[in-house]
Amino acid sequence: MKKSLLYTLPWVLLMACSDDDEGGMILPISADFTVRIENVNQPKSFFASGAVPGLVMPGMEQEFTFDAGPVTLPGAVTKLSLVTMFVQSNDLFFAPGEEGITLFDGGNRVTGNVTDQIDLWDAGTEVNEEPGSGPNQAPRQSGPATGDDENGTVVLVSGNGDGFTYPAVSEVIEVIIEALPDTETGFKVVVRNVSGNASLPTPFAGLTWVVHTADAPIFTVGEADRGMGLEDIAEDGDGTGLVASLGDDTGLITPLSPGVWTVHDNGVNPLFNSGASDLGEGLENIAEDGDPGALASVLQGKSGVNASALFNTPVGAADPGPAIPGGAYEFTFSAKEGDYFTFATMFVQSNDLFYTFPEGGLALFNNGVAINGDMTSQVLLYDAGTEVNEFPGAGLSQVIRQSAPNSGVEENGVVTNVINVGDGFTYPDVAEIIMVTIMPQQ
Repeated sequence: MKKSLLYTLPWVLLMACSDDDEGGMILPISADFTVRIENVNQPKSFFASGAVPGLVMPGMEQEFTFDAGPVTLPGAVTKLSLVTMFVQSNDLFFAPGEEGITLFDGGNRVTGNVTDQIDLWDAGTEVNEEPGSGPNQAPRQSGPATGDDENGTVVLVSGNGDGFTYPAVSEVIEVIIEALPDTETGFKVVVRNVSGNASLPTPFAGLTWVVHTADAPIFTVGEADRGMGLEDIAEDGDGTGLVASLGDDTGLITPLSPGVWTVHDNGVNPLFNSGASDLGEGLENIAEDGDPGALASVLQGKSGVNASALFNTPVGAADPGPAIPGGAYEFTFSAKEGDYFTFATMFVQSNDLFYTFPEGGLALFNNGVAINGDMTSQVLLYDAGTEVNEFPGAGLSQVIRQSAPNSGVEENGVVTNVINVGDGFTYPDVAEIIMVTIMPQQ
């Protein structure tokens, strides 16, 4: 729950009179604060997903595009799965094996004809009839899901034992992966119906796809259909349910990096000036590589900065590292009325984006009362303007996937709120990734 209450501090007014009682001194109100920077990103199972609706007749094709890097997180290798109905059947569908098609090989995009990785599967949801003539098959049935329930499991057609003969996969469907030009992570997939000369010409329908890292995103061999919508495709060529199920679990997983914090005077912009080039004091190291060391050192001696430090060890961790979803950094400092606070931590699935407060920071007191509670509404996502942006979570020059620090193309831009950057990419809302809470201590 977000907090908006102010925390009223006990305060003491001290008067120290001089020997001649002609003067006095009022000490400013002060407090100790604890700041919690929490990664509230809700992890998703899939990096990207989508569908291409419509019936694909012999001689026709469908295509879709997406971006993906070789990994989404360290060790999380990206793969592609797709499904589409073999229409002249009760519940058969084309798809790769449950592990999917690996998208990179040795750092290079996999391209070319991958039809040899596509199989014909039986969803096990409806009793099979003679291919191309069954009255409960999509072209002939009176309505959706009219056949007899099978209560079976997902198996290869070659092992379903129904006694029927089906055309070879390569006689019906062709799947081509192409590399999109002018990008290192863009893919185009062409799904072509080549069944015109097959023993059983057939349309296919309900094409749905997903980019994933774990195996078996849609089905598990030898297990019953999961009820995600695969049955609707396999029986009726309707991908609506499956694409909705996948979409609900599709999104970007991002850590937050180690960073810096500072308590500073009003009117001081200790980290950056919005609309101006990076100050060259180390913010670039945070925004591109999650490394706060250089900026932390500069802040120690910077005019107008009253206290500062780096934060690099998540709560409960033994060693420095990123704050993964559910993790958090915490630190404590003392400040007096008139002081401002700011911080910086990297949006890790980017080239040079970072979270912070507006350039002048956040006032720690309001009319003598210390601020208290959830300050996430004041947090902004900035682009440091130091490295050209790539697709979030896929770019090969982003810290998770780059070969070395500072390896991207230099941008020579200015520090800008990301909503004004216009790079064509979509970023999660700030509150979907980070929560910043400031708590004064009694």
